[in-house]
Amino acid sequence: MPVQRSLPRELLHLAWPVLIAQAAVMANGVIDTLMAGRLSSVDLAAVGIGASIYITVIMTMIGVLLALTPVVAHHYGAQRYAEIGADVRQCAWLAVALSVLAFVALKHPDPLLGFSRLTPEVEVKVRAYLDGSAWAVPGVLFFRVFYGFTTGIGRPRPVMTLNLIGLLLKAPLNWVFMYGHFGIPAMGGAGCGWSSAVIMWIIATLAWAWCRRDADYVPYGVFARFDPPRLSALREFLVLGLPMGATFLVDVTAFTFMALFIARLGPEISAAHQIAANVAVFVFMVPMALGSATGVVVGQALGAGNCRRARHAGLLGLAVGCGAAAVLGTAIGFGAGPLARAYTVDAQVAATAASLLSIVAVYHLADAVQAVMAQVLRGYKRATVPMVIYAVALWGIGLGGGYLLGLTDVLGAPRGAAGFWIAGVASLALAGAGVLSYFLRISAQSIPAPATTSA
Repeated sequence: MPVQRSLPRELLHLAWPVLIAQAAVMANGVIDTLMAGRLSSVDLAAVGIGASIYITVIMTMIGVLLALTPVVAHHYGAQRYAEIGADVRQCAWLAVALSVLAFVALKHPDPLLGFSRLTPEVEVKVRAYLDGSAWAVPGVLFFRVFYGFTTGIGRPRPVMTLNLIGLLLKAPLNWVFMYGHFGIPAMGGAGCGWSSAVIMWIIATLAWAWCRRDADYVPYGVFARFDPPRLSALREFLVLGLPMGATFLVDVTAFTFMALFIARLGPEISAAHQIAANVAVFVFMVPMALGSATGVVVGQALGAGNCRRARHAGLLGLAVGCGAAAVLGTAIGFGAGPLARAYTVDAQVAATAASLLSIVAVYHLADAVQAVMAQVLRGYKRATVPMVIYAVALWGIGLGGGYLLGLTDVLGAPRGAAGFWIAGVASLALAGAGVLSYFLRISAQSIPAPATTSA
């Protein structure tokens, strides 16, 4: 039976394990960046560009699978437990199909590489990184099915534990693959992709073994029987999941093409951008965790028919997210120089990165608003309108404006990487305002009007 807690307690109960889990995932990227930066600026740039391409592909697929979380949350709130297991099995079939698509895309990255005009030395390393990362795809997507299931029923701690296991393995496996040990050839920065593949297969296997053995998962009957793919169930996932995946595609491609365009400015500028991006993504875990927790509470409340609780949860999650973002943004702004120097021994790269981090401090606040609200809207099973808002804001203002500010003289002297980050701030502010307005409208409409009595 669902346990009804106060909203602050419920958000805390769900958010802190998700926060730690997200921190573990982001820390993997930090480890990759730090270890590649100690090799050379070329390795650092290759890992940054390769990771951008990998994230573009994998986050689009993950976005589709994230439809499982609100579906499960609604079932859980309505106490339809048997339907949860059936939907998990169908989502697993969807993960199989998406794994094939993502694997092929990473093995053939030429369309994306064409935008970056890489030097031959960097391109070779990027391709090697993607070759390893492609093998991580099935592990990532099957783990995400488990994530959607266990988070939707309000049990995020297993995900936290498994991500921490992956984090503990990251540096040792990077050391093996990057420097060559135990008979494995030294791969340099590309070894980061191969270590990720090994880790994701390990934690995906552990996740489903946990699910099969833990008595708390028995009521949902995930392993009760074998189900072939059912078109009606898959169609339901795709109706919700495809706009989510498209939103992730818009979000991530705006960031990826930003990295690819900045790569035209040379390995040093690209490396500085990678440091700034790494910090931005790392602190993003806070609003991401709050948004994830809030979206689950919203979905469970709506499943139980409590529309007022759903709206209040959304507003509370937004307030907490903005407060945390203000604190983190201030810390980044004041600590930009030392933070940049912690990433690289190259003084020029560090100086450029520090200037970009001062913009990241403002970028993070705008990022927090849209991160929380986007996930709250998923709890409402609303994905199409946010997709349109993101396309206009991130592609039009963010990427288009960044190209004009950073690489052309249309709006004055080219500002280089800083131009892209300035446009990014504007685009996220617009996206945040759009999804917040949409939430306020639909959440108010879902609350029944007070009954009136006639005289």
